[in-house]
Amino acid sequence: MAEQQKNNPLHGITLEKIVTDLQVHYGWSELGYMLRFECFINNPSIKSSLKFLRKTPWARKKVEDLFLSTFHK
Repeated sequence: MAEQQKNNPLHGITLEKIVTDLQVHYGWSELGYMLRFECFINNPSIKSSLKFLRKTPWARKKVEDLFLSTFHK
């Protein structure tokens, strides 16, 4: 398993850390504008965002891609 993950830049980074880091960097309003997810627009919170992203793989992928393009250039 570790062999498969060695080239994964997200290995060991929790979804909570990804969302938290993006929120600190951009803020909720900018995240809502960039990604257009309700969980970032209406009463945003880390908890509600995690709940949505864990159930919605395509949205999680967008958030992970934004994290990588922001912090792993």
